[in-house]
Amino acid sequence: MSDNHAKFNKLTMELRRGLLVMAVLEAVVTPHYGYSLRRHMEQNGLTVDEGTLYPLLRRLESQELLTSDWQVQEGRKRRVYQLSTLGEQAREVMAREWQQLNQALTNLTEGAQ
Repeated sequence: MSDNHAKFNKLTMELRRGLLVMAVLEAVVTPHYGYSLRRHMEQNGLTVDEGTLYPLLRRLESQELLTSDWQVQEGRKRRVYQLSTLGEQAREVMAREWQQLNQALTNLTEGAQ
């Protein structure tokens, strides 16, 4: 692997990490248990490793952005996550910020052409 490839990979991972919080908050507008959330995100084009998703869910819950409770689904007891009131507010703030950043980036890239 070239040095540039490693650098680009690191930059890409930083970008994904930042967007993953927003993606999870968007996805749990509908309650999900871990595997269903992972599958839902993958079906929508975002593959997330279990070793990344589960710690993120626990962190977002400890930050009071998500709530969870045990439910029986598909014959099994599963921890189901959903947005808290604070999480909904955070999701809205992050969505507005994303729209502004996306527009600024579009302006910059169009101006560069």
